[in-house]
Amino acid sequence: MHLPSPTGGRRVRVDGEILGLAHNVRDLVEFLRRAGLEIEPEQVADSPLIDWRGVGPERWEAETRT
Repeated sequence: MHLPSPTGGRRVRVDGEILGLAHNVRDLVEFLRRAGLEIEPEQVADSPLIDWRGVGPERWEAETRT
């Protein structure tokens, strides 16, 4: 999973193909299901199938700067 984009959401990529922009764990699970990967929402944080970049599943919004 890529870092959150400047407008929010995180790109989902499987085998080099971008599947879409997930805005939450539900979106991520649905993209993975469509790609043939069945995973439960509770498993995304610890799954070896997901490479979280920078931050884990707790953050989907862009970082705000003050």
